[in-house]
Amino acid sequence: MAKAAQHDFDSSSLFTERNGRDALIEAYQELAETASYLSPKEQQELQRCAEYGAWAHEGQNRQSGEPYFTHPIQVCRILAVQRFDMPILQGALLHDVLEDTAVTTPEMAEAFGDEVTALVDGVSKLERLKDQGAKEVQAESFKKMFVATTNDPRVIIIKLADRLHNMQTLGALRPDKRIRKAKETLNIYASIAGRLGLFYFRIQLEDLAFSHLYPWRYAVLKKNYLERYSRNDVVDQVRSDLKPLLKKIGIKASISKRQRHLWGLYQRMLRKNNSFKQACQTIPIRVITDSEDSCYRVLGQLHSVYRPVTKKFEDFIAAPKSNGYRSLHISVLMANNDMLNVQIRSKDMHALAETGIIAIWHQHMKNRSIVEESHNVQAEQYMRDWLFRLKDVQNITHDPMEFYDAITKELSQSDIYAYSPKGKIYDLPRGATPVDFAYAVHTKLGDECIAAEVNGKPWPLFKPLKPAQTVKIIRQEGSKPQAGWLRFVATAKARAAIRYHIRHLAEQEAYALGERLLDIALRRLGSSIEQLPDSTLEAYAQSQQTDRETLLSDIGHDRRQPVLIASALMGEQLNTDNQQQILKVESALDSAIHFDDCCYPLPHEPILGHFKPGLGIKIHRRDCVQAQNSDLNDWVRVAWAEETKGLFAAGLSILLEDRPRMLAAITAVMGDLGSNIIDFHIEMADHDKNKRLIKCFIEVRDRDHLAVIIKQLRLLNGITTIKRL
Repeated sequence: MAKAAQHDFDSSSLFTERNGRDALIEAYQELAETASYLSPKEQQELQRCAEYGAWAHEGQNRQSGEPYFTHPIQVCRILAVQRFDMPILQGALLHDVLEDTAVTTPEMAEAFGDEVTALVDGVSKLERLKDQGAKEVQAESFKKMFVATTNDPRVIIIKLADRLHNMQTLGALRPDKRIRKAKETLNIYASIAGRLGLFYFRIQLEDLAFSHLYPWRYAVLKKNYLERYSRNDVVDQVRSDLKPLLKKIGIKASISKRQRHLWGLYQRMLRKNNSFKQACQTIPIRVITDSEDSCYRVLGQLHSVYRPVTKKFEDFIAAPKSNGYRSLHISVLMANNDMLNVQIRSKDMHALAETGIIAIWHQHMKNRSIVEESHNVQAEQYMRDWLFRLKDVQNITHDPMEFYDAITKELSQSDIYAYSPKGKIYDLPRGATPVDFAYAVHTKLGDECIAAEVNGKPWPLFKPLKPAQTVKIIRQEGSKPQAGWLRFVATAKARAAIRYHIRHLAEQEAYALGERLLDIALRRLGSSIEQLPDSTLEAYAQSQQTDRETLLSDIGHDRRQPVLIASALMGEQLNTDNQQQILKVESALDSAIHFDDCCYPLPHEPILGHFKPGLGIKIHRRDCVQAQNSDLNDWVRVAWAEETKGLFAAGLSILLEDRPRMLAAITAVMGDLGSNIIDFHIEMADHDKNKRLIKCFIEVRDRDHLAVIIKQLRLLNGITTIKRL
């Protein structure tokens, strides 16, 4: 009776004079019952918050026709099921007020304080300006939410609950909007929930997205699953076999069927090309007991009753997952040959598995005993490390679209983990390379990375890491990231840091290129940059409402024509009889000069240059098809400097016999001759099953360096032909 009285509020004065009052009261009654764990004072404050939200959203309706504020109430109820504290419940009730009503941030702060207002502001989308597209606004709002999350992870909790309720009520939207929302949910929000161990949200979001993206597949799979697992005879038999043994040794445990995750089941069918029956050949059971020690004792009793299946045991208690997940996983055979897939965990482990470290963290702010256990400390550190990596990304890039693209690409990958030489664990997306690892440790280490060792042996920078490897990064002070790294890096931080360096370098070199191009144009008129008084160039720049640096950078980016500027500076007409000056190409790292991938020019080869607006000059070989089929009057005369710096890309097509160690022999030749492989593909030859075709891109100093490599490769027994791509 006492518990019922706690949430038995007087509805006579609640939401008075509000449209749709009955629907609001019904929704709030469910919330009050769920939030009965709050103190009477907190319940009064929650009701005041609801009154405020209903007033702010007055007159707004959902697509279904319900009063809009029923949505924030249901979002709050989702969080109340997880027994969150007052600030996050208040934030959920008010999460759309700043975005969708006339209430301002100062007004909310005055009514509910800075903590709640910061949570609401973190979840709120940015207002769309007239000249902004929908994708730009989405990207900016996404970045804003992540920045707020790094300061207070509760922001993402509210956003996930918001998205969960929206997915539960998605049927009111048009089909195209449903598909778009479902894809976004699956690719971003469910991935975020999984990355932070919030499986309560992840599983529901994935299954709801599945139901909208593939409704027929979902319906058939669900029907078959319910038919197959509606019977309780298996779990009853397990209880009958195991409970007496556990009672004899004084262990209390609950034994229940474990609900399968339909999206996970569907992915398993696709991944292994299995039928439904094959994918569901094991019967999922969960045993929850009171302590870690009891988990292992339950495991012993389970083995005494049923036969363990070889290689089907995983101990995530002794070796927890990086997001804090702990449990024993074991497959066993019953007497009738039914295979059980059993999870054994304690109540605390189950709470962490269902709601994640963030939920545990905030449920126990007043009692830190659970969080202070070593495995939870590690999980909390993982959460903070991942969030701070995202903060590093937003510090590096100021482009919201670039941030959005980088984060979503990282979220689309599953996790692996790697060790530093000192034993520290770094979580990375699958496909991550030593370069990603270096940037995960520190931005400067990534920038200065030149080589790597994995498990004590040399490892190519482009080659993906495998789980549980120890990675040592070899650095060289003053080294800079290479643009080619963007072809293989997997993490958002690495991608953003490399792009930042390229942009910074491009601006510096666009200025230098502009100065060189203007000097060439001036020499055609009998002058030069050195001979031109600084005051003349500065006066001209001012007349163009710019400055010297910007003017020269614009020339380098092909936003201004050097010939016209030189003519204006000299006050003369262009003399077309003068010999055109030649632009010298000095470096592979000159960001304002690009080596076109149609012909991959190398030092010592005849070349031509062509302007590309906003990019600078594209360099082609003189025998390139593009150069031969174009009007050469539109091209720039360029030549290699006497000494060139850096390594240049060259492509090779290698036809070889399919025999052991051929690939190792080829890479050994390239490595011994100082070449770095930057891309590599191998496929079966079209005309011969016993031969393979390798297409690879390597870095070389010049044409002579490439010729030496090709010559040595031709000496290998088994190489049929080598062609330059």
